[in-house]
Amino acid sequence: MPNWGGGAKCAACEKTVYHAEEIQCNSRSFHKTCFICMTCRKGLDSTTVAAHESEIYCKSCYGKKYGPKGYGYGQGAGALSSDPINNEELQPQEPKAPRPASSNSNPNKFAQKLGSTDRCPRCSKAVYAAEKVMGAGKPWHKTCFRCLLCGKSLESTTVTDKDGELYCKVCYAKNFGPKGRGLGNLGMVEEND
Repeated sequence: MPNWGGGAKCAACEKTVYHAEEIQCNSRSFHKTCFICMTCRKGLDSTTVAAHESEIYCKSCYGKKYGPKGYGYGQGAGALSSDPINNEELQPQEPKAPRPASSNSNPNKFAQKLGSTDRCPRCSKAVYAAEKVMGAGKPWHKTCFRCLLCGKSLESTTVTDKDGELYCKVCYAKNFGPKGRGLGNLGMVEEND
């Protein structure tokens, strides 16, 4: 049967791709909206795409999945981490209480596709990579990354933590810092005569 004005099939969604919306990669056609990274779902173009067999990735995800492994092979700032490699060797761990079971035992397909299992300690909702901020060894939403006491928005230079909670430096000093005359607190030191 003749192909009347149709185009090739999209490698991602398998629907017809017309010439005006076609992007080609590795002799395969894609819709502009389907030309996205298989891992992080970012839009791609000819300068950011990296193909592996029948899959397409952004260069960062491609490097993480198929690039060299080991010390010194980071992929820019995304590979930097201040987290210890093995927490068990650095500090004793207390047994963690089990998390309360989510009321939604069947997460939606979008969450399954992105593979998010991180939960924000403040609101208990899923934390996705685009909104993740690390603090006190846990992932937080940018909007939840605030001082527990005063609600001030925090940054890496202004955050302090105690018992898994975040505080600004002022609230931390007031509540957990040293007490006594000359230390910025109203406490009195007893004097012996």
